[in-house]
Amino acid sequence: MIKKITFILLVLTLFSCSEELETSVSPEIKTITESVYSSVTIQPDSMYEVFSVVTGILDKQLVDEGDVVTINQSLFQITNNNPKLNTQNAKLSMDIARDNYKGENPLLTDLMNEVKLSQFKLASDSMNFERQKSLWSQKIGSKIDYDNRKLQYETSKSNTQILQNKFNRTSIQLKQQYQQAVNNYEASLTMTNDFTIESKIEGTVYSIYKKQGEIISAQQPIAMIGHSKNFIAELLIDEVDIIKIKEDQTALITIDAYNKKVFKAKITKIYPQKNNRSQTFKIEARFIDVPEKLYPGLSGEANILINEKPNALTIPKTYLVDENHVKTNNGLIEITTGLENLDLIEVLSGITKDDEIYFPEE
Repeated sequence: MIKKITFILLVLTLFSCSEELETSVSPEIKTITESVYSSVTIQPDSMYEVFSVVTGILDKQLVDEGDVVTINQSLFQITNNNPKLNTQNAKLSMDIARDNYKGENPLLTDLMNEVKLSQFKLASDSMNFERQKSLWSQKIGSKIDYDNRKLQYETSKSNTQILQNKFNRTSIQLKQQYQQAVNNYEASLTMTNDFTIESKIEGTVYSIYKKQGEIISAQQPIAMIGHSKNFIAELLIDEVDIIKIKEDQTALITIDAYNKKVFKAKITKIYPQKNNRSQTFKIEARFIDVPEKLYPGLSGEANILINEKPNALTIPKTYLVDENHVKTNNGLIEITTGLENLDLIEVLSGITKDDEIYFPEE
């Protein structure tokens, strides 16, 4: 019985010592890197959704998903008869306005003839008046003849001025009408061209949302196009971490399709607007180590390197008590902390690398 009790006590003692050894560590000098975690979605560079500025029917689909397109290449043809009729009417109005302004028989010709006849009559009345005025100064003739010649001259002068003003005013109006008709015709041509939708970039057609024969409106996208080879990583950052993020920081990205292989990237853009639904901010990163092949929508994870410090005194974060204390042979000791990552935290003061700390009791 005594041997049994002694054996049990020995086993308990060894177990206790083993447990104590396993639950105590000493601080270590290491390089500690602080990072921010983020989810990752891969997207083509310069990706945009294709919209139509007009309403109509999708008459021709000139490309398929996966096709590589060039800048200004035609993608879709929309049909609508109204713009064509409007263009024809606008051209007709322009032709009429041009003929009125500077055609073979413009309206201004009649007005100019009236002005010339009036000027000829004015010259004649002016000569007759001057002759009658000279006679009257010599007391030849009657006062009535003098007054009549004067009245005819002043009337011709007034009529000539009125006709000249009418000619000038009509000329300006016809010119303005012609220019307005030209503008309307060019605008209608632009509307007609809008029915052929072209690519804004050189890239790949990744998605087509509409089928031939469906109604197209300005509110719904028709397709999605993006760069064929250049891809970016879209990262979603928690609002508590966004102030730590800066452009040109390094991000270590793992993509599920590449079996957690790490690719280095650089932060290139920070979007200032928070997504209220997810409480996150979107940022973009461009690959430094470019994966061999990428597709839109691939997912993964990223750690953005915020800070790095070599030769730092570190302890496992699980050994912290109340965020800034550790358990030692002398009881709880308050420490000052610095950088931290998922596993380690830097100790700035309170303990040294020669101290031993213990796992906190639950």
